[in-house]
Amino acid sequence: MAGNLTTENIYDIEQLRIAGGGEDLPSDTNGKFANNNSLVVSFGEFLIDFVPIVGGVSLAEAPAFKKAPGGAPANVAVCVSRLGGTSAFIGKVGDDEFGRMLANILKENNVDNSGMRFDHSARTALSFVTLRADGEREFLFFRHPSADMRLHESELDINLIKQAKIFHFGSISLIEEPCKSAQLAAMNIAKKSGSILSYDPNLRLPLWPSAEAARKGIMSIWDQADLIKVSEDEITFLTEGGDPYDDNVVMKNLFHPNLKLLIVTEGPAGCRYYTKTFKGRVPGIKVKPVDTTGAGDAFVGGLLSSLASDLNLLQDEKRLREALAFANACGALTVTERGAIPSLPTKQAVLDALTKHHTS
Repeated sequence: MAGNLTTENIYDIEQLRIAGGGEDLPSDTNGKFANNNSLVVSFGEFLIDFVPIVGGVSLAEAPAFKKAPGGAPANVAVCVSRLGGTSAFIGKVGDDEFGRMLANILKENNVDNSGMRFDHSARTALSFVTLRADGEREFLFFRHPSADMRLHESELDINLIKQAKIFHFGSISLIEEPCKSAQLAAMNIAKKSGSILSYDPNLRLPLWPSAEAARKGIMSIWDQADLIKVSEDEITFLTEGGDPYDDNVVMKNLFHPNLKLLIVTEGPAGCRYYTKTFKGRVPGIKVKPVDTTGAGDAFVGGLLSSLASDLNLLQDEKRLREALAFANACGALTVTERGAIPSLPTKQAVLDALTKHHTS
């Protein structure tokens, strides 16, 4: 069986060359050639997760907690870098030990952290995360206010944003000013510089004033994104009870005229994809879940690393499916270990998992 497989039909490594090859033109400082590099710039929150050292317990029952870096946009940036791509992170942390630790973690993972800012009066955000027996999570946040919420538009690294081939963001920075205005300004700069705008709403309902505010806030920038990734739960929430498996619900409510790609993640089952011209489903890889933290971020990082090296994937269904199989494998490998950043895979680990999956 294995003898008939070629590298090409598992995953065309050359076609989906992960970022940073020799043909790319250097980007100049005013962003004129920005589209020719393969930089993924991720914008948003970066915090410390405190995770119980044993699974399946409530926060009150946890005997102790282990600290781990967290925050979806930062996870995506690290994932892209670990897969061999080029990435940068823009966001704010406290001028405290945790904030410095987070900046160093990016540096250690070859993520450009020059766009990070340090707040002298607000602390780095903390989140206590319980891992239930089924591997799913519950959150308790300490952000009253935290440093990430206090990023001002005047603190944005404009040259860095202009160099982004892909500019990735979530919705958590939209909850409070001044970081809401900072995100909208950054998106505008990226768009004008020719970047692809990538959006993962990453719903965290407890952080919003109300469910209605969350729905309104998340949808407020929907039409500006070129690429959107949502989960089944987020579809049900955003459509106020719509069936996430109904293509008509998805297309009618969530697809907009300028959208290049809409992805619906289905956890271990894989993902669905929708473009103007085609749609379909790519099955996932079966693994034993230990901790689902960061799985969605690893999926996004896997997809963006492929797109950053070749945006033409968006028009080629066969190669888009290969990129999504790669992204599915990134997500699957991440749930086999605890913590998001420590468990993000290397490119070789993903390719090995895909080969194993196809030969089993």
